[in-house]
Amino acid sequence: MALWMETGSEPKTETEIADLEAISALKESTALELKEKGNELVKKGKKHYPEAIHCYSRAINQKALNDPDTSVLFSNRAHVNLLLGNYRRALSDSQDAIKLFPANVKAYYRAAKACLSLNLLAEAKSYCESGVGKDPTNEELKKLAKQIDLKKLEQEPREAQVSKALVEAKDLVSAIEDRRLKLGNAMYRELTGLRKPVLDKNGILHWPVLLLYAEFMSSDFIEDFCETDMFSAHLDIMFSESCPPLPWDKENHYSRDAIELYYEAGSGICLSKRKILRYLLEGTAAANVESIGEEEKDAADGSPYDSSAGSSKWVKVNEKRTLHDVLKEPNFIIPMIPVYYVVSKRSGFYKDFITGKWRPPA
Repeated sequence: MALWMETGSEPKTETEIADLEAISALKESTALELKEKGNELVKKGKKHYPEAIHCYSRAINQKALNDPDTSVLFSNRAHVNLLLGNYRRALSDSQDAIKLFPANVKAYYRAAKACLSLNLLAEAKSYCESGVGKDPTNEELKKLAKQIDLKKLEQEPREAQVSKALVEAKDLVSAIEDRRLKLGNAMYRELTGLRKPVLDKNGILHWPVLLLYAEFMSSDFIEDFCETDMFSAHLDIMFSESCPPLPWDKENHYSRDAIELYYEAGSGICLSKRKILRYLLEGTAAANVESIGEEEKDAADGSPYDSSAGSSKWVKVNEKRTLHDVLKEPNFIIPMIPVYYVVSKRSGFYKDFITGKWRPPA
C-alpha cells in the first residue's frame, strides 16, 4: 500500500498512485477542517484563542495546502497571536505568510501591527507601504500608517533627548579619561543627589564640590568649581569677614586663617568606564537605555588604580593649587564628585583628625 512506501520512492502502480491521492485528499480535508475550526474558536472569544492557535498549527503541519492557502493559515495564526500580545510570534507568522504568498495583504497589516507593538516603527511603516502597494484602496493599512507616523513624531523629541544625554555623558567620560582622573563609587548620595560635573563649550570641566566639616558632619557645596580655579579663590569668598559665621561654630574656630582642607587618599576602587557612564546618565532621558556602546573591552573595576589593599590617609590640600592639579593626584580616587574635609587648627578635634583617630561614617 502506498502509505508504507519508502521516502523518496515514486508510486509505480495505479494502486499506489490512487492510495497517495487518497492520502493527500484526506490531509487537505483535515487541514481545511482545522482551519475552519480555528476560525470558529476565534469567534468564541479570548479563552479559546490558545486552542485556535493549536488548530492552525496542526493545519500547517499537514503540509497539504497550496502556498496561498498555507499563507492564510500563517496569517490567521498571526492574528490570534496579536490578540494574545505575542507580538514576536505574530511578526514571525506574518513574515512566513508573506514569503509564501506576497499578495496576502492581511499578512502585511498584521506584520505592521506587530512591529508597531514592538516599537519597530521603521519596519512597521515599511510593511504598511508594501501592503498599500499591493492594495492601494486598503483603508486599514492607510489608517495604521498614520498611527505609526504619529508615534514616530511623539518619539522624536524623546529620542533627541536620549541622544543628547548620551553624547554629553560620553564627552564627560572622554574629558575625565584625557585628564587621567580616577573615579570611584559615590559617597554621601543623600547630600550630593544627582549632581555631576559639566563640560563647557571650551572643554573645561566644572565640578560640584562637597565640603564636609568633619567635626560636626555639616556640609557646604561649591556648585561650580572650575577645574582651573585655585582653592584659595573659593575659600576667600566663603570665609570672608562679610559672610555670617557658621551657625554651629559657637567658638568661631572656623575662620579663614584657621581652616584647612583635606582629602582621603588611598580610599576606594577606580570604576570602569562603563560604570562611570552609567552614573553620569542617572536622572537623564538616557538613564534606562540598555545599550550605551561602551561594553566592549571595558577595563574591570579596580584596574589599574586599586588602592583598597592599602590604608587610607588624610592629605592636606595646598590652597594655591587648582582643582585640576589636586584631582589628578595618583592617590586620589574621586567619589564621583570631589569631597574635601574642612577642619580648624584651633579646634580640639583637629589633633584627632590628623592623627587618624576620626574616620568618616560608613
